[in-house]
Amino acid sequence: MDDLVRAVEAALFAAEEPMTAEALAGFLGDAAVGDVRAALRRVAEDYEKRGIHLVERGKRWHFETAPDLAHLLRREKEQLRRLSRAATEVLAIIAYHEPVSRAEIESIRGVQTSGGTLDVLMEAGWVKIAGRREVPGRPTIYATTPEFLDHFGLSSRRDLPGIAELRATGLLDPVEDAYEELISDPAAGDSDAKEDGEEASSEA
Repeated sequence: MDDLVRAVEAALFAAEEPMTAEALAGFLGDAAVGDVRAALRRVAEDYEKRGIHLVERGKRWHFETAPDLAHLLRREKEQLRRLSRAATEVLAIIAYHEPVSRAEIESIRGVQTSGGTLDVLMEAGWVKIAGRREVPGRPTIYATTPEFLDHFGLSSRRDLPGIAELRATGLLDPVEDAYEELISDPAAGDSDAKEDGEEASSEA
């Protein structure tokens, strides 16, 4: 196991992008996935008090700077880019209901959604096209990306805040009633599915 722990550490250190336990197992000569997961936990524990941490984001593992030291590595002041209210609402809806179509997003929000809003989220790397819904019109469906989890410090979507926390931030106003209705009846959004090519008016 000690040799496997060292091999996992070396592989992740040299990797160009985060890796899953399954990918690591194959890379290390078809090691048992269970043993690789145990080795990952060992490495993560070893690095808990160091300047870099081993973290899991969306089932993929990578090293990153310890959060309390990140400010030491910044050489330039970062320009804060704020999402519009519409983009924030759309991102939250996708995160909680993925995969979801534009028609379903509009059903929850109660207003039409500009294609530009989705473009902004995809350009940020937080949302991706996840295929098409197998219903008449076969609308495009959207989902979040591992970069979304990484940016917001989430290991998985299970770490997303609860509805009460979102309401406290005001994020659900003024569409919280529709949002909660869809949570209680996820199928409600499917009945409003529209053909993906249908035009939507631009938002202010």
